Amino acid sequence: MNLISTIPPKPEAFATESATPRLPSLAGLDRDGLKAALAAVGVPAKQLNMRAGQLWSWIYARGVTSFDAMSDVAKELRGRLAAAYSLDRPEIVTEQLSVDGTRKWLLRLPKLGHEARPPEIETVYIPESDRGTLCISSQVGCTLTCSFCHTGTQRLVRNLTAQEIVGQILLARDSIGDWPGAAGPGDGGLVPDAERKITNVVLMGMGEPLYNFDNVKAAMAIAADGDGIALSKRRITLSTSGVVPEIGRWGAEAGTMLAISLHAVRDALRDELVPINRKYPIAELMAACRNYPGLSNARRITFEYVMLKDVNDSLADAKALVKLLAGIPAKINLIPFNPWPGSKYECSDWAQIEKFAELVNRAGYASPVRTPRGRDIMAACGQLRSLSLKTTARERAAAAASAPEAEG
Repeated sequence: MNLISTIPPKPEAFATESATPRLPSLAGLDRDGLKAALAAVGVPAKQLNMRAGQLWSWIYARGVTSFDAMSDVAKELRGRLAAAYSLDRPEIVTEQLSVDGTRKWLLRLPKLGHEARPPEIETVYIPESDRGTLCISSQVGCTLTCSFCHTGTQRLVRNLTAQEIVGQILLARDSIGDWPGAAGPGDGGLVPDAERKITNVVLMGMGEPLYNFDNVKAAMAIAADGDGIALSKRRITLSTSGVVPEIGRWGAEAGTMLAISLHAVRDALRDELVPINRKYPIAELMAACRNYPGLSNARRITFEYVMLKDVNDSLADAKALVKLLAGIPAKINLIPFNPWPGSKYECSDWAQIEKFAELVNRAGYASPVRTPRGRDIMAACGQLRSLSLKTTARERAAAAASAPEAEG
C-alpha cells in the first residue's frame, strides 16, 4: 500500500439532521447506567444486578451490536430493550488509512442541549507488529492553546461524556475486528499478530483529560474492568499538559500511567509553548510528579518532549532536562514535530535529535525517539483537529427560537 486510503463508512453509519432520532445507546454506560435502563423497561429490582451483568458481558466482553445476539437474555426482554435503546457507537464520518497502517476516524457525536450542530472528534489507532495503541479524545476542541499543537487552534466546544469516551474504544474494536472470533478489517491495513489488537489506550487525543476528570475517570474504570474490556491500568496512559491540582488526585483515584506534555525546561519558553505553565509553573509540576501515587521504576512517568528546531533542541536544553528530572523515575519520549497548516515551527534536524537523545540516554533515561505515524492523514501527535465549532449564545438563542414548538 503506498497511497492514503479513505475508507467509506457503511451506509448505516451515516445519520442526517432530518432522520428519525436515534434511540439512546447502552454502549458505554457503567453498571449503574445499565441498571437504570433495565429498570426503565420494567425489570424487577431483584433482577437488576444479574441482568446488568449479562448486558455488561455482551457489550464489553463480546462486543455485540444487536440485542438479538444476547442469547442468554429472554426474548421478551430483548424486545423491550430493542424498542427503547440501541447499542450504537459514535457515527463514523470518515475513516482514513495511512501508508504506515495508522487509522484515523472522524466521529460525529449526538448534539447535547442547545448545540447548533453535532460535534466531531478524532480517534487514532496506531498498530505495530505485536501491539496496537488507541489514542482517544476527551474533549471536543481544547482550551490550552499550546502553540505547537493543531488541536489547540480549535476552541473548546464541550467535554465528552464517559459514554462517548468509551464509545471510541468500542468503535475501534469493531472496525479492526478486536472482539473474540471477529474477522479483521479486510482492507489490507496492518493489525498486530496478537490476541488483542488494541493493547494500549492513551488519552492523548483532542482535549485536556484532567479538565474532564470525572467523565474520563468513569470511562477508564469501564475500560479497566476485568469482566469486560479488561485493559490493565498499566496499559492506560493519561497525558496532561500540567493541571497540577488534579495530577495527584488522578493517581490516587484512577491509578493509570501518567504522561506529562513537558516540551521545555525553562518557564519563559514553556509559557509560550504550553500556556498553562503560566498558572502552574515547572517547579510546581515537578513537585506533583515526584508525589504521584504509585511512582516507581516499574511505574515511571513519561515526559513528552516535542523537538522544535532552534527552539528547545540544544544540548544545553538536554542537560537541563536531565537535571530537571533528577530523582523522578521517568522515560522521555522525544517527538519529532509534526507540521500542520499555519504552524510557525519546524522539526529539529535528525542529527540534532540523535545528539539530544544520546545525551539523555547517557544520563540513564530511556529516551526513545517516537517514529512519526500517520503524518500523511494528519493523525500524528499534535495534528488532530475536527471541524466542530463552539456555538455562541446568539447562535443558541437563534436555534431555540427557530425550533418547532412541541405538540401538546
